[in-house]
Amino acid sequence: MTAVVTSITRARQSARKRADATMANHRVSVFIVAIVGLLVVIGLGATLSASSVKALDTDLERIYFFKRQAMWVAIGIVVMVAAAKTPYQWYAKFAPWIYLVSVAGLVAVLFIGNEAGGATRWIEIGPVGFQPSELSKFGLPVMLASILTKKRKLLGEFGHFFVPVALTIGLTATLLILEPDFGTALVIVVAGLSIIVASVTPLRFVGVTVLAGIAGSMLLAVSQPYRLARITSFMAADPDVLGTGWQLNQSLNALGTGGLFGIGLGQSRARWLYLPNAHTDFIFAIIGEEMGFAGAVFVLALLALLALLGAVTALRARDSFGRLLAVGITAWVCAQALVNVGGVVGALPISGIALPFVSYGGTAIVMAMASAGVLINIAMQGRAGGMPTTR
Repeated sequence: MTAVVTSITRARQSARKRADATMANHRVSVFIVAIVGLLVVIGLGATLSASSVKALDTDLERIYFFKRQAMWVAIGIVVMVAAAKTPYQWYAKFAPWIYLVSVAGLVAVLFIGNEAGGATRWIEIGPVGFQPSELSKFGLPVMLASILTKKRKLLGEFGHFFVPVALTIGLTATLLILEPDFGTALVIVVAGLSIIVASVTPLRFVGVTVLAGIAGSMLLAVSQPYRLARITSFMAADPDVLGTGWQLNQSLNALGTGGLFGIGLGQSRARWLYLPNAHTDFIFAIIGEEMGFAGAVFVLALLALLALLGAVTALRARDSFGRLLAVGITAWVCAQALVNVGGVVGALPISGIALPFVSYGGTAIVMAMASAGVLINIAMQGRAGGMPTTR
């Protein structure tokens, strides 16, 4: 009789733990949705303000860019919901194909892409533009997570680790550099290194890879005149505010004008063609101008919370592939946000990449929301806590 009672008690405790875990996973998923939703809404509002003068200056309807971004957000919502409902294990089965499609896009843009601003990053299909580099932000983490999961028992051998990892990250980064798109290449490398650090790769191999990645990034940063000019302007004690330092100077003016609570929504002065790329790379400056220090900190807090939820999702992931994929997605979003905001406030050299979920850009917003959907699915399938059982 005692044995039966003990068995029933254990069964109830197990069921209670499963129910608690399910509820915790649900809360994490809801929080991710809420944060992404807030960032997207803030981005739409900032786009409406920041792009209106640009639209009028190019003989377009005042809300032209806002309407296009709203259309892409609607598509992004559909894609995010679909990704959230698709078991993330599916991506492991098709990882090579997903990666090859992303590589094919990067190759294609070099031959049939449209050049703008000294770079070839877009493929135009009728009225729609597609940026293949955005797909690589998902294709690389999927492939790398798949490789490191399948080879987890062989990662102690340098050849089994170095060859596939170097080829995967190296090929993607090289194609991005050829566009050239150093900012996205840097984000990809950071995401790749984060996945490697989170895997069971021996620390000596991790250290060599991280050092190689840092050295390669520094070398590439000074290998082209325009990149070197950005760095020297960033480091100069007295930057050329009428030349290479113009954009940063206008960005800082906008942020300074905003004060504590901003000058009011839709009241930006920097958008009157003083600040280049106000609705894309420098939309954070417009947010700081119109919403003030408080609004800028709120956006940063949302991004920090998203990073925290990504880390929690990775720690609670059901298996090694889910953990590494969650790390990769979280790492690229955080790295891109850090590089973008760092450039806007003058803490880092200007890189020319967008602020995730906020900046104007069709491919960027769709892929960011799709990646968020994958993160939501990993969170919904999470374990009760701790590291995954499969490593």
